[in-house]
Amino acid sequence: MTGKEAGVAPHTTTAPDPDSLEVVEGRSHDRLEGWVPQLATEEDLRAALEQAFDYRGDVTITLKGGRRVDGYIFDRRNGTTLANSVVRLMLPDSPQKISIPYSEIAALAFTGRDTAAGKSWEAWVRKYWERKAAGEKGIALEPEELE
Repeated sequence: MTGKEAGVAPHTTTAPDPDSLEVVEGRSHDRLEGWVPQLATEEDLRAALEQAFDYRGDVTITLKGGRRVDGYIFDRRNGTTLANSVVRLMLPDSPQKISIPYSEIAALAFTGRDTAAGKSWEAWVRKYWERKAAGEKGIALEPEELE
C-alpha cells in the first residue's frame, strides 16, 4: 500500500520561495554621529549610554569635574543606582581601558565617525547584486576591509 492509497499526501521537495517567507526587521541604527543628547534625567543618561554602547565610533564623556574623556565604549554595567553603574572605554592610541561611574557623567557626545554607518546587511547584499547584474565575475559576499 502506498502513501497515496492510505490517504497520506505524497512528500514534496519543493523549496520555499525566499521572497514569500516571513522576514523580521533588523535593528534600526540612527545616525548618531555628532549628536549630543540631553541628559536631564537618570533615564535619559541610561538610554544615551545604551545607544553609545551600540555606536561604532568614539564618544566624548564630560565628567562632572569638567574633565573630558574620549574613547570607544566597549562595555557597560547597569546597576541599581547611577553610582554602581559603570561604562568602560578603550582610550585611543593606548592599551588602557578605564571605567567611569554613570554618576560622574555630566555630558555625552557622539564625536567619532561611525565606522558601521551604511554597512548594513541589506547594503552589502544590494552591492553584491549590483555588481553581479553589471556582469562582474568571481564575486562573492565577502566582508569589506575595515579602515
